[in-house]
Amino acid sequence: FFKGMVMGGADVVPGVSGGTIAFITGIYDELIRSLKALDIAALKLLRKGELIAIWKKVNGSFLLTLFSGILISIISLARFIIFALENYPIQLWSFFFGLIVISAILVLREVKKWNWFLPVMGLLGIVIAYSITTAAPKNTPDNFFFVFASGMVAICAMILPGISGSFILLILGKYESIIRAIQERDFVTLAIFAAGCVTGLLAFVRLLNWILTKYRNLTIALLSGFMIGSLNKVWPWKLAMTFRLNRHGEQVPLTEESVLPAEYLRVTGENPRLFEALLFAALGVFLVVLIEKIAHQNNSIRRND
Repeated sequence: FFKGMVMGGADVVPGVSGGTIAFITGIYDELIRSLKALDIAALKLLRKGELIAIWKKVNGSFLLTLFSGILISIISLARFIIFALENYPIQLWSFFFGLIVISAILVLREVKKWNWFLPVMGLLGIVIAYSITTAAPKNTPDNFFFVFASGMVAICAMILPGISGSFILLILGKYESIIRAIQERDFVTLAIFAAGCVTGLLAFVRLLNWILTKYRNLTIALLSGFMIGSLNKVWPWKLAMTFRLNRHGEQVPLTEESVLPAEYLRVTGENPRLFEALLFAALGVFLVVLIEKIAHQNNSIRRND
């Protein structure tokens, strides 16, 4: 349950993915196996009313406990994230920046055997992610079809060790609207988004299981590169280049440019809060390392028992 809460916290912020937390806390393989068990055979058991059999097949106790923790964490953190984005953006983005940097390092450490092609895959991931952060439009449709599609794409990222689902929502221009839907209890939007998540999860988990089994090291190298390339998206100091009106009639940035703190001060006249930014980035690094250390100790205790 606690690992689920940490995963939920990671999924709310556009930094570390829930899949990364599952990976470094030692439950990732069990999570993928359990989700993979939600197949045609499980549906047949459900139609026959064999609830105990299907519960055992899909590792129901594990999934229920884990996803309860994820859901509670997401609901409880949404309001805080909205507040921080509006009042402490530099500190919050710096925290996300630290989360991504250390998570990329920890995920990359899982590569068991290096060869010349792995750095190439990592570089490819960096190029792809950076291109997305600089080229993708943020003014995407607000209709329910796109909300559904966003859920399908984001959930795939959320279970990948290395790609943040919240970061994908940022790229798709749906991060703020989904967070506000959670905060404002917009159950219609949330239900459509959840339906997209379930659809994407069931369709993607088998492909993911095959890729990680057959090409694990290459996949990890690519995902780590993707995380590094995505750092441009969460750079704390940005200048708005163009604006748009959101669905509430508020003027919000459409395109932004990342700048150095000195340039941010010169153009905006606002304090770049460099010391606070470094402090919060260090806090992000510390939290991820702490989670990894606790998980490592727990896994060692279980092996000794």
